[in-house]
Amino acid sequence: MTSSPAPARRPELVLFDVFETCLQLEGLAERFAAIGRPASDVDLFFARLIHQGMAMTLAGGAPPFRAVAADMVRRTSGVDLTDAQVGHVLDGFATLPAQPDLLPALRLLADAGVPAHAFTHGSAAAAESALTAAGARDLLAGVHSCEVLGSFKPPARVYEWACAQVGSDRAATALVAVHSWDVHGAMSAGLLGGLALRLEGRVPDTVLPPHVTAQQLDGVVAGLLDLPA
Repeated sequence: MTSSPAPARRPELVLFDVFETCLQLEGLAERFAAIGRPASDVDLFFARLIHQGMAMTLAGGAPPFRAVAADMVRRTSGVDLTDAQVGHVLDGFATLPAQPDLLPALRLLADAGVPAHAFTHGSAAAAESALTAAGARDLLAGVHSCEVLGSFKPPARVYEWACAQVGSDRAATALVAVHSWDVHGAMSAGLLGGLALRLEGRVPDTVLPPHVTAQQLDGVVAGLLDLPA
């Protein structure tokens, strides 16, 4: 954990987590249903996917996101699923719909002249496809994935890498997410943190207090823009 979190200053650039923050995972529910599984499998599947990816990162390196996801589809929904069934589920990542608060948040940043980038540990191509279909891609300066590092979030090096990719100082860069562990990881690496509470409902006692919290993404962005310059 960093000994001196970034000062509460208006960011010069904002990174957005992708899955659940920008895109609705509920879009996978109909794909689980199409292979004869309950739509509710999506929640357990994604939790296991993140857990497995983090564990393999800690062990020394994570395989590509889709490979980990394929294993977790079978663990959740049946070891006898065919490759075609698993592929049908995973192809859904490229077609996920946008969260309702995404476009308002991105437009606030665009109006303020602050660039926004998407930052995921999933497939950059799948994220870009979904964000394009959702009408959000034109409001993003880039889409980046730490998959190229053989890592899931939240080690400090992935946020340092993201800042290097976008050419922004860590203390001038904010990470916005609905996952408190992601915001905590970014802040531990010296970034600003913005947490939207619509997923977790509150800030856990065990993480660094985010610089800004609000229920929705646009509220978080407005709070970041209101920080002193």
